[in-house]
Amino acid sequence: MRVVFAGTPEVAVPSLDAIAASPHDLVGVVTRPDAPAGRGRKLVASPVAQRAEELGVPVLKPDHPRDPEFQAALRDLAPDCCPVVAYGALLPQSALDIPRHGWVNLHFSLLPAWRGAAPVQHAIWHGDEVTGATTFRIVQQMDAGPTYGVMTEGVRPTDTAGDLLGRLATGGAQLLVATLDGIDSGGIEARPQPTDGVSTAPKIRVEDAEVDWTEPAAAVDRRIRACTPGPGPWTTFEGARFKVGPVLIEANVDSLAPGELRVQKDAVLVGTGSLPVRLGEVKAFGKKQMPAADWARGVRVESGARFGEGG
Repeated sequence: MRVVFAGTPEVAVPSLDAIAASPHDLVGVVTRPDAPAGRGRKLVASPVAQRAEELGVPVLKPDHPRDPEFQAALRDLAPDCCPVVAYGALLPQSALDIPRHGWVNLHFSLLPAWRGAAPVQHAIWHGDEVTGATTFRIVQQMDAGPTYGVMTEGVRPTDTAGDLLGRLATGGAQLLVATLDGIDSGGIEARPQPTDGVSTAPKIRVEDAEVDWTEPAAAVDRRIRACTPGPGPWTTFEGARFKVGPVLIEANVDSLAPGELRVQKDAVLVGTGSLPVRLGEVKAFGKKQMPAADWARGVRVESGARFGEGG
């Protein structure tokens, strides 16, 4: 089967590699245009574009998939199917109609749960114990198309969004290839999604990642892990933004007021709405990331100082 792969970030690369290694004929790749990156803000090709060039596969970088020039180029490639992983642009019906088997998306949730841009982050934030990935045919309604296959993955107690997404990207790549195999052979049929159990996973904004120390410790822990690595969990300290990494809940220590710090020789504890938490890696404004105890020694933080004040 002739396929054109669509994807943009690093998380899509395992699927691109799996398809390139499969019996299917990878005749092209679609990705977002080059974007500014780094301190110099130079234009840089997406991870998918870079990998496609290494593989020697033609790359299309339309400003928008509705562009007539892009759709003409896609027709010239004559794909039977377009597998998609985190492409990052809405597809108009005119583009969806080009491949005879449509566009098949790998989505990192068990649909219809967590439709939207940030399914992995929301699964962790809401305390899901199991998530997974689903392949489905793209329709105009967001993540609502009929599904082909699923894989499940447990959410580990220490998982960050980056940890969990990495495992789903690897396992999901095999699911996507298996789905293409089934479509090609006629051995798989898409099934409508259930109408109940729908939840949405909108993009998590920087302001959403601010830690609320009045929440219970479990909620603080989930928010921090869900926002790691992006957009990055943060609080304020002495009026400046202060980044925090994953924490450990401390069940056997005296309580602290929300946001209150207790500085120990080898640890820094912070109060929440329930149990204190032990800070891991932190990054003060203008400083390098470091263990919390090293930061506290370096700037001589004393017990009783607070996060979230003066911001």
